[in-house]
Amino acid sequence: MANKILIILEQKQLHFYNNGQLDRSFSVAVGKQNTPTPTGNFSIINKIKNPYNPTLGTRWLQFTSRMHGIHGTNQPHLIGQAVSKGCVRMYNRDVEYIFPQVSIGTTVQIKTTTAQENVEYFIYTVQVNDSLYHLARKFETTIANIIKINNLENKNLIYPGQQLKIPL
Repeated sequence: MANKILIILEQKQLHFYNNGQLDRSFSVAVGKQNTPTPTGNFSIINKIKNPYNPTLGTRWLQFTSRMHGIHGTNQPHLIGQAVSKGCVRMYNRDVEYIFPQVSIGTTVQIKTTTAQENVEYFIYTVQVNDSLYHLARKFETTIANIIKINNLENKNLIYPGQQLKIPL
């Protein structure tokens, strides 16, 4: 089982899972109200040790093409606050702990809260030529419901093999 990062914005916490088990939880700084940290399911797409910009601290773990990342900080007193431009800031010692255990492709799930939605669903594996419109009609739901339950950032980007929650 692969490693995973779960970030709960409301709690300003990053939970690091190693082989499916919670390894450690860390306090983090998150995006400001006008530059929020994106929510949804992502994966690590770039890693840099000792990045060029000192405000990024000692490690950089990029999870969106829009340059959102998990990184260290040269302002540790801001950890636990909503102060960033959408990135997730960690104490340098904490990001240095997870950095060697995270690889390109590691799952990053970002949620606003831990509150569970009382929506029942089943898992559907996207097939070639599927679209959200097609799936909504096939399973008698709405595109909006599929987008919401899956926290889809880009409703035009689903791909064969992707697993989607389909509301019942």
